[in-house]
Amino acid sequence: MNDAPYWRPGDHPGRRRFVEFDDVALEGGGRLAHVSVAYETWGELNAQRTNAVLVLHALTGDSHVAGPVEPGHPTPGWWPGVVGAGGAIDTDRYFVVCPNVLGGCQGTTGPSSLAPDGRPYGSRFPVVTVRDQVSVEAALAARLGVARWAAVVGGSMGAMRALEWVVGYPERVERCVVIAAGAAGTADQIALCSLQVRVIRADPHYRGGDYYEHAIPRTGLAIARGIGQFSYRTWTEFEERFGRDPQDDRAVLEGGRYAIESYLRHQGEKLADRFDPNSYVVLSEAMNHHDVGRGRGGIVAALKAVRAPVTVAGVSTDRLYPRELQEELTRLIARAGPVKVITSPAGHDGFLIETARVGDIVAEALATPV
Repeated sequence: MNDAPYWRPGDHPGRRRFVEFDDVALEGGGRLAHVSVAYETWGELNAQRTNAVLVLHALTGDSHVAGPVEPGHPTPGWWPGVVGAGGAIDTDRYFVVCPNVLGGCQGTTGPSSLAPDGRPYGSRFPVVTVRDQVSVEAALAARLGVARWAAVVGGSMGAMRALEWVVGYPERVERCVVIAAGAAGTADQIALCSLQVRVIRADPHYRGGDYYEHAIPRTGLAIARGIGQFSYRTWTEFEERFGRDPQDDRAVLEGGRYAIESYLRHQGEKLADRFDPNSYVVLSEAMNHHDVGRGRGGIVAALKAVRAPVTVAGVSTDRLYPRELQEELTRLIARAGPVKVITSPAGHDGFLIETARVGDIVAEALATPV
């Protein structure tokens, strides 16, 4: 049995597998009677079980970090060149595991999954935190026979989970790579996420989250994604790519749109084709709750206790997760060197776009002695 999601767009049927867990307790006091975790793997676990690498995706990512791996699996994955045969995380050498996150909609249990009564959870889905997501990943690791990861690697929301791994499970991580994130959600980040959540909930089709038998609140999700996309990129990139140009040369004073408006609308519509609005809400709020110091004596105490070498990287033009946040991590983590800078005009999305530089950073981290 697997708790396959009600939400179907974006399925990757090729190598996606499932593990099942019962009665999962959550940090906020909620419980899930059943959790299914979708994951994909590449490479082989060695006899000593010492070559496993956990790769963690960002907000709207999924388990398909690399590929194609077989016929019928046409997409190249979301980190081409970083993960794969001959890549920075070489699947000829490492056993790579990439799970879909708890609360998502690409195979792992989330709001669109069926509850024990046979209906989608919808508004009944409980609050999930980054810490909850990592506890489920830890259970997955145990099921796969991985007692200790050679490395845990993630960017953005994936980096939040990577931090939770080295803080919450220090004996189970040899190395860690944290890219484009901080130790806790900031007021600025919470503001942006909360506005996106409000837009989705304001869509008349949202129905309090119980829309699965009705029209999907696509408009709210598309606008939310547009807000997010604005924060992921930069002023310079937008000026160079779009400026004040109209779309299709139609006069903006006569009902036309600016090219930047068309771009943001297109990005929103693309996401609405493959992602569940409720998952966007749940995962956005999980990022807002991100705080490695909660219940651990604060951020300073939590990070001072980290034992693994941690490589911290940031994007030079990231206005959502600026360099100050990565500098804080390197000050407080004993075995973190200087921040590795990913030079990019693309802002926060640079961690997905500048794969050559990211690959160099990850390869160097994997070579770090423990």
